[in-house]
Amino acid sequence: MRDVVETAPCIRACDAADAAILSLIGGATFLETFGDSIDAANLLAHAQGPHGVAYYETLLGDPDTRCWLAELPGTQAPIGYQVLTTPDIDLAVAGDVELKRIYIFSRYHGGGLAKQMVGRAVEAATAMGKQRMLLGVYGENHRAIAFYRKMGFDMIGDRRFTVGAQTFYDKVMARPLA
Repeated sequence: MRDVVETAPCIRACDAADAAILSLIGGATFLETFGDSIDAANLLAHAQGPHGVAYYETLLGDPDTRCWLAELPGTQAPIGYQVLTTPDIDLAVAGDVELKRIYIFSRYHGGGLAKQMVGRAVEAATAMGKQRMLLGVYGENHRAIAFYRKMGFDMIGDRRFTVGAQTFYDKVMARPLA
């Protein structure tokens, strides 16, 4: 095995050809984050549904959706991704957009990648003429909640979130876009 020199990840916009890689990274990062709190059958159902290739094909075909992939230079190994799309949050109003997913492998937490990715989403949402960005975050994910607060998001409510047949509660957060 050769020595690998770590360099800053690259963030690139996704296109229709990226559905399979988004499905792979989506399922893998979801498993890494929640594998200790969700049983295997429900994780598998989630990986085949909301993280399945068909789901990402639909997203990538939607002109109101933007997706970005974070990759390691040289290998293009995916280490994270995010999706900006039409909200499916009950608290959404006209002019809102949802940062639906932002997942990064834990090995790359703390290095500024998430901040760069949120910045990219904010720029895109602003260019789309949106006034507010929403997101849902698992209520027990205190690290993520603290990060989103630092990025200008405030709590505005709660929503139910299902993984397979299990129901969880997310905190809904919002950030104005100026």
